[in-house]
Amino acid sequence: MSRSRRRARRLAPLVAPSRTLTLRLRLRRGTGTLARALARISREGAAVGAMDLVEGGADYNVRDLTVSVDGDEGGGRLVAALEKIPGVEVVNVSDQVFLLHLGGKLSVVPKSPVRTRAELSMAYTPGVARVCEAIARDPRKAWNLTIKRNTVAIVSDGTAVLGLGDIGPEAAMPVMEGKAMLFKEFGGVDAFPLCLATKDVDEIVSVVKAVAPGFGGVNLEDISAPRCFEIEARLRRELDIPVFHDDQHGTAIVALAGLLNALKLVKKDIRKIRVALAGVGAAGVAVTKILLRAGVRDVVGFDRTGAVYAGRREGMNPAKEEYARLTNPRGFKGSLRDALRGADVFIGLSGPGLVSGRDLGRMAKDAIVFAMANPEPEVPYEEAVRYARVVATGRSDCPNQVNNALAFPGLFRGVLDARAREITEEMKLAAARAIAAAVPADKLRDEYIIPSIFDPSVAPAVAAAVRAAAR
Repeated sequence: MSRSRRRARRLAPLVAPSRTLTLRLRLRRGTGTLARALARISREGAAVGAMDLVEGGADYNVRDLTVSVDGDEGGGRLVAALEKIPGVEVVNVSDQVFLLHLGGKLSVVPKSPVRTRAELSMAYTPGVARVCEAIARDPRKAWNLTIKRNTVAIVSDGTAVLGLGDIGPEAAMPVMEGKAMLFKEFGGVDAFPLCLATKDVDEIVSVVKAVAPGFGGVNLEDISAPRCFEIEARLRRELDIPVFHDDQHGTAIVALAGLLNALKLVKKDIRKIRVALAGVGAAGVAVTKILLRAGVRDVVGFDRTGAVYAGRREGMNPAKEEYARLTNPRGFKGSLRDALRGADVFIGLSGPGLVSGRDLGRMAKDAIVFAMANPEPEVPYEEAVRYARVVATGRSDCPNQVNNALAFPGLFRGVLDARAREITEEMKLAAARAIAAAVPADKLRDEYIIPSIFDPSVAPAVAAAVRAAAR
């Protein structure tokens, strides 16, 4: 396929219905009512995925129709339109996403049955006392005799959840439950969400330290910057189990993996590229640091104030002062748009609408763009691919999704297997290289630099690489 045809395919409209609803309709029989309802659904731009008969009567039928609609407004318009049809009654509307979350997404399942007195006496009293005494004499035995060896605490205060911001610990729970599902599904790791009703750094550190004996690792999640830096640093110093802030390091690992493969395609040396990065928050700092460790020498970071450089006074804090010392070797003080002129790579970790296609057109030949803001990237994918050779985003409906789930399940699988006390920089680099290697050289394409989250080879490869690095 020619380059122009490949690019045309990439510019095809991206269609991803954002809501799936189940509509329970009571339909008058014998008058073409169902046909009118289906026609109205089509006119409203919705699509019927399934239809089931729930109940039939002499004068009516009750049917469940599963339909895909465009957002909350689309669902509301559809229901209002159906209710105007004579003989149609909307009995109930169920959102499939909410149905999935009823009662939460997790449960605790025993590994051994308790059906007899003998089984009860071994699992609980009196037999369990012998195990407790063995651990009391040698606490290290907890790794073999309890769930500690395979359990991770997912800790959040709900202050930086997805693109939603500070929504609180209760509202953060569905995300942490989802994270626990991914830990289990892809890494075989038992993870449990701990959403804390405090934003105080000292209190968060104290709580995590207090619960740490029951866990083999800690995954910090959706904690706002700059507090997240101090929380992670203190816990890494004060705990003897690995602590990992996924918003920082998971993003960094997968971004580096994608960049390594993109550079293979464009045949550029990682030591000679120029990188412009927007968003010097938790993820931006971590991405920058892993790029520097991987060999990148020229990174200029931008925040709301502008370029971050040594000696800047406005909008600085200790994290940004350290960032300034590590980056911007040319002392660049101009705008992001100016920095893009001649740059090889643009990495966005900020918000939508930050740059335009024209801005990307100023970049070097075979430009690489990672626009990772969620849910809307810094520049729309359809626009970015007109100007850049390789484009990655954080979206699942675009090619090259930078998804942290490619990293953390295998990473924790590896550190738990190795009983590592910490997650080192070498482990992160090893994880990134393992993810990159999951895309075979003969299959590497502009639209395929990052493996699918559903690729079963990724997590085991990451785990093996991390175990080797731990040794």
